[in-house]
Amino acid sequence: MKDILGQAIHDHYYKKPEHKLWINNQYGPPEEMPVEAYFREEDDMPDIEWLALNECRGDILDIGAGAGGHVLLLQERGFDVTALEISNLASEVMKARGVQQVITADIFEYQEKQYDTLLLLMNGIGLTGTLLKLKTFLQHAKQLLKPGGQLLFDSSDIAYLYEGKLPGNGPYYGEIQYQYQYNQQKSDWFPWLYIDEQTLTGIAGEMGYDMEVLLEDEFKQYLVRLTLNLTVQKP
Repeated sequence: MKDILGQAIHDHYYKKPEHKLWINNQYGPPEEMPVEAYFREEDDMPDIEWLALNECRGDILDIGAGAGGHVLLLQERGFDVTALEISNLASEVMKARGVQQVITADIFEYQEKQYDTLLLLMNGIGLTGTLLKLKTFLQHAKQLLKPGGQLLFDSSDIAYLYEGKLPGNGPYYGEIQYQYQYNQQKSDWFPWLYIDEQTLTGIAGEMGYDMEVLLEDEFKQYLVRLTLNLTVQKP
């Protein structure tokens, strides 16, 4: 798959001629994604991200770290934090920006170490793509969490896209297909997941997690903490 997002991040950081980054979808017109959003300073981050960073503890793995903005802030606060990113180009940018620990890998294949906090921001849990793959991820995350560890991530309910007429059959309505477009290049179509609170609560419980909603805004975006429910874990 072409690393379109990584190329846009790389061009922006190294001040190369830039092009607009577009996200094509299957529900409406293309949407522009400002690349500078991946380079936001703390003052420009929304409340959900502020709170998530304040709730981090212990050794941290930032999954899908992008350009490393969250990792750099956590480093400044003295945390032992590692950035995990599948894009080689984005990983290169993070190292150039001063991120001390960068792992370039697919989270579904990574199992080298355990952490107190697994962090996925900017709807990072969307990388799971589907409800089924979310369950696979939550099962895999158990191998990456230290005892008492936590998952912190945000998502949102996108029922509003359907104007009150949710599809009655077929895939879950929050399973969306996207495609990046940048400098006359297009990525392959890829799945991205937005999950409503009720559905997530059911899946979290099924997979052996307790779920706490830390913040919800007026746009149905919310931040959750998942912790393992030790009373239901098999010995």
